[in-house]
Amino acid sequence: MSFEKEWNKTAKKVYTNAVNHGFWQHHRNDGETMALIHAEISEALEALRDNNPTSNKIMEFSSVEEELADAVIRIMDYCFGKDFDIAGAIEAKLDYNKDRDFMHGKSF
Repeated sequence: MSFEKEWNKTAKKVYTNAVNHGFWQHHRNDGETMALIHAEISEALEALRDNNPTSNKIMEFSSVEEELADAVIRIMDYCFGKDFDIAGAIEAKLDYNKDRDFMHGKSF
């Protein structure tokens, strides 16, 4: 199965779970949703700063893995709910990046 089909299948499960837990009961503020995605990335950074301990929720994974998973879950939920073709955009961006300069012409 293609990346896009698998992504969308998983995103639908993520979105359905969010709906079932009340996260789409009211209008969702886009800026707030973006901030929540950012918060998960910040939590991953904090876990790194704390030597990346084992997650206390999913013990077979590190805290960084858990927080990055949370960020992807929030992205999947948001994009599925907004009918954004994020999987298609990922594939298109990968193709675009193939021909970019080394480090995209930047020093960092």
